[in-house]
Amino acid sequence: MAELKYRGRVVTAGDILYIRELITAHPGASRRRLSQKLCEAWQWRQANGALRDMVCRGLLLMLDRAGHIELPAVKSVPHNPLVRRERPEPVLIDTTPIAGPLQELRPVEIQQVRRTNDELLFNSLMEQYHYLNYQQPVGEHLKFLVWAQGRPIACLAWSSAPRHLGSRDRYIGWSAEARRRNIRFIAYNTRYLLLPKAMTFCYTSLSN
Repeated sequence: MAELKYRGRVVTAGDILYIRELITAHPGASRRRLSQKLCEAWQWRQANGALRDMVCRGLLLMLDRAGHIELPAVKSVPHNPLVRRERPEPVLIDTTPIAGPLQELRPVEIQQVRRTNDELLFNSLMEQYHYLNYQQPVGEHLKFLVWAQGRPIACLAWSSAPRHLGSRDRYIGWSAEARRRNIRFIAYNTRYLLLPKAMTFCYTSLSN
């Protein structure tokens, strides 16, 4: 059998035999449950300790399509909100111009809003004021609102880095192994928005 590799993991003939035996030993298990059991058996985990369940499911699907294993039939297809995602609704905020010396803007608060009630506000501001509009980040991500004088003045978004990016990898000069080991430490600033009325404050303070 030709060498198989998936997401950096080499799959041996012994691995395939083990997966077949795992499927046979759990005839009623779903594809998701089989993936979890395989991750537990292989101790296939992310750096934070969580099972690499989605990666493992991709591996099982690849082996099934190649004819090396036979997965059970799909039991259900979960609703995917990404297929038809509604655009964020407009949220009204104070839009009166801010003007004056920069020190008067203090204190400035940076708030992480993902999975909080203010995440909808972040999404709405990106949709209304960013030239690329709002796009749902893929993978691990964080969203921040910057507050001053009781109102939002800026938005920042960070996402996990792409696994392969030739120009970046050549610039850093790391090997494939170094990239695999360290990619989790890189975050990308995918969105930066300074709200239009807050710009008045910055321009005024610079002119002074």
